[in-house]
Amino acid sequence: MAQQQRAIKTRAAILEAAASVFDQYGYDAATISEILARSEVTKGALYFHFPSKEDLARGVLSDQTRDLVTGPTDSKVQELIDVTMVVAHRSLHNMILRAGTRLAVEQGSVDFSDVSPFPVWSGLSEELLLQAKERGELLPYVKPRETAELVVGAWTGIHVYSRVVADRRDVERRVSVMWEHLLPSMVMPRLLLGLDVAYDRGARVEAARRIAAEGAEAAEAADGTEPDAER
Repeated sequence: MAQQQRAIKTRAAILEAAASVFDQYGYDAATISEILARSEVTKGALYFHFPSKEDLARGVLSDQTRDLVTGPTDSKVQELIDVTMVVAHRSLHNMILRAGTRLAVEQGSVDFSDVSPFPVWSGLSEELLLQAKERGELLPYVKPRETAELVVGAWTGIHVYSRVVADRRDVERRVSVMWEHLLPSMVMPRLLLGLDVAYDRGARVEAARRIAAEGAEAAEAADGTEPDAER
């Protein structure tokens, strides 16, 4: 078990280092030697987990779409907003997300379309919008698939633009502005005032998730240490 945990930590360290290099230089200019230097692992350990630079990039892209679901709310539109705001918040410090976005839009020497995050993001967005439509949250003419693709396209463009002009520092505000413009053409008017699109929404959702996770861990620990009442 300890060996397995070490392998998981080594893989994570390699991906984090690779992501920082891909984010800084792009795929084609990134080098294995720089990734090795930043990961502080042996060449053997790196090649054990990732036989090539291409495998490293695919690993970053695959990990980028993990853990996207933010938790239930009273509104499926709010859940979609929360996904985009959480990703925006994480992109300020999560190197996998930062590099994954660059790799996904970069037209380099390798085609990564088979591990592109766009189908995953679009699929999740469409599913939430379909549920929102069933619950009467959307205007009658809204088409979930087309709207999902619009949201993902706008959201991706904002991340790229913010990276270029502000090193992502304003990405949360820009995603908030995106929703302020999109929602009136998507959502029933009676719901508009109840939707939270504040720029700090992602940070608040993440904080609530951490508190819930810590509470669950504490409860599990307590269950494991309490004496058996039957003995």
